[in-house]
Amino acid sequence: MTAPRIAANPLPYWSRDGAGKSKEVFAEAFADFAAIGYTAVKADVPDGMAPEDYLDWIGGYGLSPAVSLFSSAFDETVDIALEVERAKAFGAVQLALGLDRIMVSSLWVDARRRRPAVGADFSRDRLALAIENCGIICQVLQSEGLRPLHHSHVGGVFETEQEISALLDQLGPDVIGFGPDTGHLRWAGIDPGPFIQRYADRMGGIHLKDCFPDYLDPAEAAEQGYVELSRSQRLWAEPGRGVVDFDAVLAAVPDDYDGDFMIEIDVPSIDSRYESHRIAFDWAREHLPVP
Repeated sequence: MTAPRIAANPLPYWSRDGAGKSKEVFAEAFADFAAIGYTAVKADVPDGMAPEDYLDWIGGYGLSPAVSLFSSAFDETVDIALEVERAKAFGAVQLALGLDRIMVSSLWVDARRRRPAVGADFSRDRLALAIENCGIICQVLQSEGLRPLHHSHVGGVFETEQEISALLDQLGPDVIGFGPDTGHLRWAGIDPGPFIQRYADRMGGIHLKDCFPDYLDPAEAAEQGYVELSRSQRLWAEPGRGVVDFDAVLAAVPDDYDGDFMIEIDVPSIDSRYESHRIAFDWAREHLPVP
């Protein structure tokens, strides 16, 4: 990898109104990203498209592939043998794109989809099984030639600081690296700067987004679910517009960091996805250590 780059995740394009990961939806996102100035995009290859065709396609917009994400529940709801095969297939695509690392995230615990960011329905046995299963997947990905990085995400079995730390500490740096998400950490009540500092020597990627304060106090969420809060446009914010301490976040990024800085605003705070990503890019150019 040549790093750092300012990358973008097309999530707000394909997730709005059930649009899905179609070529038409991605084409709109890529055109916007190219016009704004992004040079890399999260590698989401549409079903049925060969990796080499995807490379040619995004290259036409002046974009290169950036680290993607493998998600699993990792708990008793999955067949780990099937997850291993799914991870191998996903990993093979990433390798074909020339990537050397992959983010790994946990989704979903049903109770946490209904009541997110507070560790709902915690189970010590579920957590232990999920850590074991995640370790299996990480070792498989490593054997395929990819560096696995844990990616924090509200709604999964690794949601709270206690759970994320248990995963990283028990598996250790030889099994799993670190690819934090500043917004998901903050929503879960974790101060991103100090937490990133704790695991900075394992860091291989990062997603940058901000949070408004409106729903960070669980009492203010009023029993709203993950989807309702995300769609409120008062949860996720473009970097610099919310309460995440990005000075502390960037101070925690090691000098030899070799990953990308990926902008990811799950649901933009304004209606225009183009303007949301332009605002984020302008902030990134001003604040990030990129050439």
